[in-house]
Amino acid sequence: MKKILVIYTGGTIGMVNTPSGYAPEKDAFHNLLDRIPELHAEAMPHWDIVDMEPLLDSSNITVVEWNAIGQLIADHYDNYDGFVVLHGTDTMAYTASALSFMLRGNGKPVILTGSQIPLCEIRNDARDNIITSLLIAASGQVHEVCLYFGGKLLRGNRAIKYSADDLIAFESPNYPALAEAGIAIRYNTPALLPPNRGRFAFQRLKNVPIGVIKVFPGIQFDLFDSIMTERLKGIVIETFGAGNIPGHADSLLPIIRKASDNGTVIIVCSQCPHGTVSLGAYEASSALKEAGAVSGYDITTEAAVAKLYYLFSRGLSRDEIRVRMERSMRGEITV
Repeated sequence: MKKILVIYTGGTIGMVNTPSGYAPEKDAFHNLLDRIPELHAEAMPHWDIVDMEPLLDSSNITVVEWNAIGQLIADHYDNYDGFVVLHGTDTMAYTASALSFMLRGNGKPVILTGSQIPLCEIRNDARDNIITSLLIAASGQVHEVCLYFGGKLLRGNRAIKYSADDLIAFESPNYPALAEAGIAIRYNTPALLPPNRGRFAFQRLKNVPIGVIKVFPGIQFDLFDSIMTERLKGIVIETFGAGNIPGHADSLLPIIRKASDNGTVIIVCSQCPHGTVSLGAYEASSALKEAGAVSGYDITTEAAVAKLYYLFSRGLSRDEIRVRMERSMRGEITV
C-alpha cells in the first residue's frame, strides 16, 4: 500500500466558523477528516497528517513557510511515496512554484490542493479535492510538484489563480493540464515530467530583496528610481503583450540600465496570461533588451519570483542567473 504524507498549512479548506469569522482550527479539521468514510476506504492509500504551526491564511505565507513545507517533505522524503499539501488558494501557485525549484532531483508527487468552500460546510469542494489529490499522489503517474483543483491537475509552476469565486479557481494558460478527473482520472502522459533519476536535495530559500513592477498606461517610471539600488537582487517587469513598454518610457530605460549596472537581474514577463515574451520583436520591447533585461518567455509571474529566489539562494553569479532565467529548469518555460 502506498504511503502519503498530508501537510496541513491552513487555508479555507480546514477553516471553521468562529465568532470572528472563518479561521483554521486543527482539531476541528481532523475531526471532519475522520468523518469522511472514503478517506479510510480500502482503495485509498495509507495517509498520515502533520500540521504546521501556526496554521495560516495563505495571504500570510512567506519564504519562511516555503522553507518549512520543503523541510517537512525533505525530512520525510524516504518514508513516503508522495505528499499532499493542503494550502489556501490565494498564494497556492506561488508555493507550488517555489517547491518545484526547492525540491531538487524530486521524483515523487507533491500535490497542492485546497478549496473555495471549507470542509465544514455541507456544500463544499474540499472533499473531492482531498480525495482525488490522495489518489493522484498514490497513482505512480506523477513525479513532480503539481496543483490539483476543480477536476484538473496542473503543473505547479505553470498555474495561476484565475478566480476568487468559481470552484475552478486555477488555470494553466500556457501548458496543458496534466490530468483531468471525470468518471476516471485521465492522465496526459506526454505532458508529465519523466521520473527524475537524480539525487534528491532540498534547497532552502533566502529572503532576498525581489520586486515586481506592473506597467500600465501613464506609469511614472521615475517613481521607481529610488528602489533600483544594489540591494535589489531581482525584479520582474510585467509588460504589455510580447514585452512592450510605453513609447514615452524614456525615464524607464535609464532606470533599467542603472539597475542592471548595479547587478539587479531584470526579468520581463507579459501581463497576458496566454502567450510569450519576445524581446526585440517590436521596437517597443527592443530597448528593454538593450538595457540589460532578459526574457521570461511564457513563465508566470509566480514562477518567475520563485525562480529568482531559488537561483539567488544557490549563490550563483548574476550572469549565471540571467542565463538560467531564460532556460527551462522544471518545465516552467516553453522554449
